[in-house]
Amino acid sequence: MTARLAKLAAAGYLAPLARQIGSLGGCARPIRLTGHRTRLDTATGQILDHLDTRHLPAGELLLRCGNRRTTRCPACSTVYRYDTYQLIAAGLRGGKTVPTSVATHPRIFATLTAPGFGPVHNQPGTAPCTCGTRHADGDPLLGTPLNPQRYDYTGAVLWNAHAPALWARFTTHLRREIAKAAGLTQRTLRHHATLSYAKVAEYQKRGQIHFHTVIRIDGPTGPADTPPAWATTELLDNAVRAAANRTRVQHQHPSRAGEADPAQSAGPTAFRFGRQIDVRAIRSTDFTGNAPVTDRHIAAYIAKYATKGAETTAGTLDRRLRFLAELAQYDLTDHARRMIHTAWHLGARPEHAHLRLRQWAHMLGFRGHFSTRTRRYSTTLTHLRAERTAWRTRQPEPAATPTDPAMVDRHADLPIGGGRSVTDRHSDRNDRSDLTAGHTDPGPGHRAGHRAKNGRSGGPDTTLVISHWQYAGTGLLPELAHLADLLATTPRPRTEQPSRPRQAPRAGDPAGHTTDPLTTPVQTGAIA
Repeated sequence: MTARLAKLAAAGYLAPLARQIGSLGGCARPIRLTGHRTRLDTATGQILDHLDTRHLPAGELLLRCGNRRTTRCPACSTVYRYDTYQLIAAGLRGGKTVPTSVATHPRIFATLTAPGFGPVHNQPGTAPCTCGTRHADGDPLLGTPLNPQRYDYTGAVLWNAHAPALWARFTTHLRREIAKAAGLTQRTLRHHATLSYAKVAEYQKRGQIHFHTVIRIDGPTGPADTPPAWATTELLDNAVRAAANRTRVQHQHPSRAGEADPAQSAGPTAFRFGRQIDVRAIRSTDFTGNAPVTDRHIAAYIAKYATKGAETTAGTLDRRLRFLAELAQYDLTDHARRMIHTAWHLGARPEHAHLRLRQWAHMLGFRGHFSTRTRRYSTTLTHLRAERTAWRTRQPEPAATPTDPAMVDRHADLPIGGGRSVTDRHSDRNDRSDLTAGHTDPGPGHRAGHRAKNGRSGGPDTTLVISHWQYAGTGLLPELAHLADLLATTPRPRTEQPSRPRQAPRAGDPAGHTTDPLTTPVQTGAIA
């Protein structure tokens, strides 16, 4: 590989390839596309620009995979986590198209947990576990059943499968409880106040889903409107607790304990949230001792779980199974393996066909969205990505590497992926905008999904985009992967940054700012 790269360097291909790979930001499995794209002005017929992947350094358009899972792509998941932080923080303190007045609206941070399906190894505060041992934080026994033979694996998997329906039913009951406390009907509530929230699903060590959510009350027109006088944090706290206690979802299945017994008569089963419901007012002093919980605490805590799935906490898989026999090649915990087996066998039964348990066996039965938000809570991930793409497009274009046509013909076999030009004219800042040109967030007076010519807002959009893209594969080719490894190990000079005063650590927090204290009130009471 080194000799191959030496030939590319001698031919002048190495620098453009390095720049194109550098534009991926360290993506582990980039998407490779071939094709072309032409933008022209329909009013004048003038071709604004043309891109052909044959003229790119790698002969293909390389795009980041954008995977949110840390186990699949650490680089892309980091960007996803930062975007989620900005999305959550904007709904708490304003910014990103959200007025700063939302910081004065009633807001709470709530955690809804799953019920118990059998005793498990845990850390119940200062007391030892039921087994008599004080488990350390990294103990692999945490979350595993004390007696796997008596653990309700069927009920645990089915509860995960019904968790999305539980959340949807909870939001309905929450609006009813708020209207009841305000002396209004549910239909007239929308004329007085609006409920906005953002939630993320997290796996506990025992493999059960629980929800972290930020809930806010706005005025009738959204975050820019002042909420009514009766809308208080205390009212929202009581409404969340009452709604969580009332939420039920019915399901028909043969048995809840162990393997299903066909001889038993099928009866309705009510799924509900666990008894431990934690509701805290944001910026209150009772959340982390003497330190107030700020919007930064909440946004960082929720964003942390935006890139983690069952594979990180419960020790299961980060990809779907085609056959159950594939589990033999993975190093899983016995508890996770039994939950996957239970989901797979339950998925073969007609009464559970609508739950698609086999398709979501790697997620231990959970098939809902891990992160959701109401339309008026704050900005969107699409808007944040469009802003980043627009910023990259405005950056100065790097100088193109001069090319000798004779040299290109002589070394036509050298470019990776069939490319025949060493120019990097489109290899850096336009990789993402090549696919989003003409399809980013609209400005004033534009149709949704289109942007103005030359990025200007106002007036009709006269830019026509004609493109054809074909999927070529995922992951870098061997030569480019070797080059990416070399670039990753090469130390880069650090740019000078203005000095910032370090904040003094809080009392009881030797490491300074952290979000770990948010888990303290939730873990209390033997939640694994």
